[in-house]
Amino acid sequence: MLLKRLLLFLLVASAGLAAAPAARANHVLIPMDNTQKECLKAYGVAFWLLQREVPVDWLLNYRGGAFAFETVAGAENELAVRGVSYQVISEAQYTGILQEIADPNANMDVMKLEKVPKIAVYTPKGKQPWDDAVTMVLAYAEIPYTQLYDDEVLKGELPKYDWLHLHHEDFTGEYGKFYATYRNYPWYQQQVRDAEAAAKRNGFAKVSVMKGAVATKMQEFIAGGGFLFAMCSATDSYDIALAGLGIDMVETMYDGDPADPAAQSKLNFNRCLAFQNFQLERNPYEYEYSNIDMQPRERGLGEQNDYFSLFTYSAKYDPVPTMLCQNHDKTIHGFMGQTTAFRKSLIKSDVIVMGETKQTGEARYIHGTLGKGTWTFYGGHDPEDYQHLVGEEPTDLALHPNSPGYRLILNNILFPAAKKKKQKT
Repeated sequence: MLLKRLLLFLLVASAGLAAAPAARANHVLIPMDNTQKECLKAYGVAFWLLQREVPVDWLLNYRGGAFAFETVAGAENELAVRGVSYQVISEAQYTGILQEIADPNANMDVMKLEKVPKIAVYTPKGKQPWDDAVTMVLAYAEIPYTQLYDDEVLKGELPKYDWLHLHHEDFTGEYGKFYATYRNYPWYQQQVRDAEAAAKRNGFAKVSVMKGAVATKMQEFIAGGGFLFAMCSATDSYDIALAGLGIDMVETMYDGDPADPAAQSKLNFNRCLAFQNFQLERNPYEYEYSNIDMQPRERGLGEQNDYFSLFTYSAKYDPVPTMLCQNHDKTIHGFMGQTTAFRKSLIKSDVIVMGETKQTGEARYIHGTLGKGTWTFYGGHDPEDYQHLVGEEPTDLALHPNSPGYRLILNNILFPAAKKKKQKT
C-alpha cells in the first residue's frame, strides 16, 4: 500500500513538473524597441504566424509596438532562424502587460491581428534601372506578394487583393519625365515600347489615357475597401492623373501631339485623394510633375540635417494612425526621390499628416480614407539611401535590420490584418 502511494505521488509530481513550463511560459513577446536585433524580420514572423491562423497581438506603443502570441509549435525555431529577438513569458506576466496597457492613463492599446493580407505590387514585368523599397523589404522580411501591372488592373483583378503598392511609377504617361536625360538609353526606349503596346492591347489610343483608366480602377479598389500604399513619384503623379482625366497634359515627345494649353485650368481637384490647387510643371524637359513636390532649393536641407518627425496619436482613440506610426524612433532620417516631400499648403484638409518637417512646411508621410478603404503616401525613394540614383545597386537591408524608415512601410503591410475597432474621434 505504501509503495502504491509512493508511486502515485511520483506520477503526480512528474505530471506537475511536466505541466509547469506550459503554465509558466505560454506567451511569446517580440519587443520592437532598441533591444530588437531584427525589427524588419519581426514583421515577417507576424505574417508567418497569421498564415498559420495564429492570432497576433500588436501592442501599440508598448516597447516600440511589440508583438505577442500564444506559444505554438515551430514558432521559436522560426524566430531563431530569422534572428529575431524574443522572450517567453508566463500567463501572469502577459496579464500584467495587458493590465499596464489597459490603464486609461497609458497611451497604449492592443490591436488583434487575425487576417493574412493578400498583397499585390503594381510594377512592370521587365527589369527597371532602379530598385523599389517595398519589394526589397517584403523580400527581406519574407512576406509573399503578387506582381501585377496594367493588363491585370484593367481586367478587374484588384478586388482579389487586400493591399496594393504602387511601384516607382508615373501615372501621367510621361515615362517619369526622363526624356531629357535618358531618351537614348535602351531601358527607356523599351519602357516606351512596352507601355505603348499595353495601351494598344487594351484599346487605348495613348499611354496617358490608359494610365488614367488604371488610376481610376485603383480608386475604385480603395473605395471598395482596399488598402493602397505609394511612394516617391507614384504619389503625386497618381493624383495628377486623377485630376487630369480627359485632359491632354502630355507634350508631343510623349504622345505625338501637343498638350492642351488650357490643361491647368481644366483640372478637377475633387477627384484627387490627397492634393488640391497644385500647379502643373508644363516644361516637358523638367524632371518634375508639379509644385506638390518640395524642391531642394526651397528645402535647404542636406543629408546631414534632413529629418522628419512622426506624430504621436492616442492609441485608444486613434488606432489607425497609431498603427501606421509604430516605431522605436520618432525622428526619421529623410531621403530623396523624384517626389521627396509634399507641400503642406496643397494637402487637403481631411488628410492626416503623420510625418512632417515643420521648419520647411512639408509632409513626408500622409494618410486618408476613401469609401470603405484607405490610402497612404510616403515621400522619397529609399529610406536607407539618401539620394538613390538611376542605375545604382539596391540597398542591402541586412545592413539596416532596424531601419525606422523601412518600418513605416511594414506597418502598412500589417494594417489590413487588424481586427477593426470603431475609431472614437
